[in-house]
Amino acid sequence: MGGSTEDTYAPADGRDRDEQGRARNARPRDGLGRPLPYGSAGVDRQPEGVVRTPRETVAEAQALLDTGRPFHAHEVFEDAWKSGPEEERTLWRGLAQLAVGLTHSARGNAAGGARLLRRGAGAVEEWETGQGEDRPYGLDLAGVAAWARELAGRVEEGAAPVDAGAEAPRLTAGGTR
Repeated sequence: MGGSTEDTYAPADGRDRDEQGRARNARPRDGLGRPLPYGSAGVDRQPEGVVRTPRETVAEAQALLDTGRPFHAHEVFEDAWKSGPEEERTLWRGLAQLAVGLTHSARGNAAGGARLLRRGAGAVEEWETGQGEDRPYGLDLAGVAAWARELAGRVEEGAAPVDAGAEAPRLTAGGTR
C-alpha cells in the first residue's frame, strides 16, 4: 500500500496526540480509511483543514474517487464544508456523505452505505433546489444524485462489497462513467 510511516507506532502512553496535545488517531489507514495495526504500511492521509477553491476541491475529490479512495475524497469535501461559505455547506456536506456512502458500500456495509448515499443525494438535491443552480463549479448535481440512488439500490440488493474505484461517480458534466 505504500505511504508514509510517520506516526505509525503505538505511543508509549497508549494515546495518540498531536503536537498541541489533541487526540488524534495516528494508526495507519488503508485506502478505504480503515485503521491498520501500528507499524503497518498504510496510504497517505489527506491533510486536514486545507482551504481549496471549489474547483480545486472537485478536482482533488474526483482524483481520489477515481483511484478508489472515497474515504479520502470525503475528507476533501469536509474541508470545503467546514471552510466554505454558509450557503454552500449543504452542498459540500451532501457530497461528503456520498463519498462516505461509497466508502461504506466498499467496506461491505450495505445498510449504512445505501443510507448515506440516499442522504447525500437528498442534500445535493436540496441545495440545487434551494439555490436554483444545477452545475456549480462544473458539478453535475442531477447526475451525481441519480448515480447515488442507483448505487444505493444495487448495494441493498447485493451482499458483496462494491469496488470503490469502478463505482466512483463522475462529479462533473458528463454524468457517471
